[in-house]
Amino acid sequence: MKIFQLIQKPQLRGAEMFACQLSNHLLDLGHDVTVVCLLDGNAKLPFQGKLVNLKRPLAKRFFDVGGWKQLAEYIKENKPDLIQANAGDTLKFVALSKLFFRWKTPVVYRNANKVSDFITSRPKFIFNKFLVNQLQHIISVSELCRLDFIKTYNIAPEKTTMVPIGIEAVSVNKTLSADVLPYFNSGRVIVNVASLVPEKNHEALLRITREVIKEHDDIKVLILGDGKLRGSLQQKITAMGLDNHVFLLGYRSDVLSILSNADVFTLPSRIEGLPGVILEAFYCNVPVIAYNVGGISEVVKPNETGWLIDKDSEGEFIAAVKDVLVNTAKTTELKKNANQFVKKEFMNDSIAKKFAAAYTKVLNRKA
Repeated sequence: MKIFQLIQKPQLRGAEMFACQLSNHLLDLGHDVTVVCLLDGNAKLPFQGKLVNLKRPLAKRFFDVGGWKQLAEYIKENKPDLIQANAGDTLKFVALSKLFFRWKTPVVYRNANKVSDFITSRPKFIFNKFLVNQLQHIISVSELCRLDFIKTYNIAPEKTTMVPIGIEAVSVNKTLSADVLPYFNSGRVIVNVASLVPEKNHEALLRITREVIKEHDDIKVLILGDGKLRGSLQQKITAMGLDNHVFLLGYRSDVLSILSNADVFTLPSRIEGLPGVILEAFYCNVPVIAYNVGGISEVVKPNETGWLIDKDSEGEFIAAVKDVLVNTAKTTELKKNANQFVKKEFMNDSIAKKFAAAYTKVLNRKA
């Protein structure tokens, strides 16, 4: 198959990273894959094949007829068998390009969220339903997200497939870079990996940290990721007296090295699909504490693979962090279970075969 993977831009964010990793494995399976970026970016993506950047201006991201035409011309020139849209503006961009310029290539959308959490108004629902109607298939990251997509947009179940996110089978280099080493040398480390946006709920993480350090004052919290809330979050860190405990490190290329040395991974998000970073934490033998949102319960199983906390139950979350820090026998057992689970079910070489099978189903239905 000749496949286009459409991503927002070159950036070290989960959606883009997974799209590139998936594309590498599709190349290994003998498929012809091109990664197409909408916007420019300066990150070096982990993709071994052809990468095309449309370099569309950010100012036109909401209405870009020129960009839709540019994509249409590239599609007509290169004739892919199938296009997959991956998060960000990719759904809107590809759907409107197809509508305006009448190309026929089937479009698959990788749905990485519980979409009903984002439908906050009737106009938003109508617009997104219109975009969804331009799709030939939806691949959801979890079964909960798949069923939610069907219910939200009233689409036929046979137009959907569940294929989870996967991770790479790599040898993790545990050597820490010089800039983060002091945090690990001065105490125990909690890591959070998430974009700095409202749904990731970092303010709750600050409140949780404030309570935990009352008993464990050596704790350092490293937040890996960036976003529009960085400035206000830093102000809150200072206002809460957490400057010596919570550190915003931005996007990192050494996430696995940092994770593999951490004592705890926390994810108090209010909205999620199935975060790949949870699987990476499992792979790195790091205990996971997360709110029960989206498809997280499909991987974080209480007393089996991690600590699953009812959404917004900060008291339970605080208790779980303390449990991880002091209950070494339980923590060791759950880390072992989680590591075995991820290696059996979520490695990208097998996940790519499931994507390829879904693509084949789409193309056979079209034929």
